[in-house]
Amino acid sequence: MSGLDADDAFAEVEDHRSGQHGESWAEIGEGGPYDLIWAAAFMHHVADPARTFARAFDQLHPGGLIAVTEMDFFPLYLPEDTGVGRPGLETRLHAATNTRPPHEWTGHLRDAGFTPQERRPFDIRLDATQAGPSLSAYAQGSLAKLRSHATEVLDADDLAALDVLLDEEHPHSVARRHDLSVRTTRTTWIARRP
Repeated sequence: MSGLDADDAFAEVEDHRSGQHGESWAEIGEGGPYDLIWAAAFMHHVADPARTFARAFDQLHPGGLIAVTEMDFFPLYLPEDTGVGRPGLETRLHAATNTRPPHEWTGHLRDAGFTPQERRPFDIRLDATQAGPSLSAYAQGSLAKLRSHATEVLDADDLAALDVLLDEEHPHSVARRHDLSVRTTRTTWIARRP
């Protein structure tokens, strides 16, 4: 088993059986061909998807599969009414910062020579119990990232409310809330090399 890092900035992937570390796209062909390539939540960062899919096609055995998974929109965490500011803050934040990455990989996969097998969305709905103890930190980090992009596009009252929610010392802080959840969807494309 080999791991692949999409970029040096992503976390390193380690093969626990061989002790090898993840490779870059330039190096991955040295160990191929492969039976499966799985691209999880990074293709939207790739500058030239057509080239990347063509390279993946070349690195698969005939009959091999590629699986591509992407988020359809940045996760939502807050209840509709947070008790701070106007209800619907998170919806307005997402609309203002355009958190729906534009991607549709079926055509790219077909153009690279793959035969698309399936495209399936997965609905993700986790309450605080299901999401686990790291939910608050995950929500805090995600909302802080969105906040950093919202200064010029969100109304001042919404920015102030978001700042209260991100203030870990405030009683309404994301870090102190028990009404958080994770709501999003992911789509996975499966395609086969003929």
